[in-house]
Amino acid sequence: MEMLLSRDEKKQYQLEQINDLVEKNGGLVKASDIDALGVDYRRVLKFVEEGYLIRVKSGYYTTKYFECDEDQWIYKLFGEDGILTMESALYVYGYLKDRPYKWSIAINKNTSKSRFNIDYPIVEPYYTEPEVLEIGVTEANFAGAKMKIYTKERLICDFLKYQEKVDREDFKKGVWAYIMDEDKDVAKLMEYAKERKVLKKVQSMIGVWL
Repeated sequence: MEMLLSRDEKKQYQLEQINDLVEKNGGLVKASDIDALGVDYRRVLKFVEEGYLIRVKSGYYTTKYFECDEDQWIYKLFGEDGILTMESALYVYGYLKDRPYKWSIAINKNTSKSRFNIDYPIVEPYYTEPEVLEIGVTEANFAGAKMKIYTKERLICDFLKYQEKVDREDFKKGVWAYIMDEDKDVAKLMEYAKERKVLKKVQSMIGVWL
């Protein structure tokens, strides 16, 4: 191939190969995958310098077409059937000031596990029974679009249910922020608490404040 193509033709051919790979991988490609195409590191650096490739993080690249922030990546990857939950949902609601280092996504337990075999962004899936997945779902403005998210009441119930998986400080901040939220719906909270089997926890841990 190298002997048959001029320098410009080879460059165009390599860019097409990389673009096809980026598109196939949902917008992100590893340096090792580019190397496997026969494109050496110096050429990759040149493509970055010329603006054809964008370095997302160490060892990972995308193209201008796919360039986006972390939340946009999450929407691209899981916006169709994923639901923001746990710390990620708390952050979107403003209950947590700092964005968690990982994204918590509730997903149908029957979905392919390979979807989460990604190094960036860091995602923690919550595999959920289909009949439970859609309980208490609403939408929020996210990444310039609308993405599914659990209501505050369903979220607090899940926070109590999976308390051992949550950072202690985030747990305290999240629960207290809900207690102080003037828009909370206590009746709904109790309804979801029964469904999520955390009614006693809700009553003993936050009921006195409601």
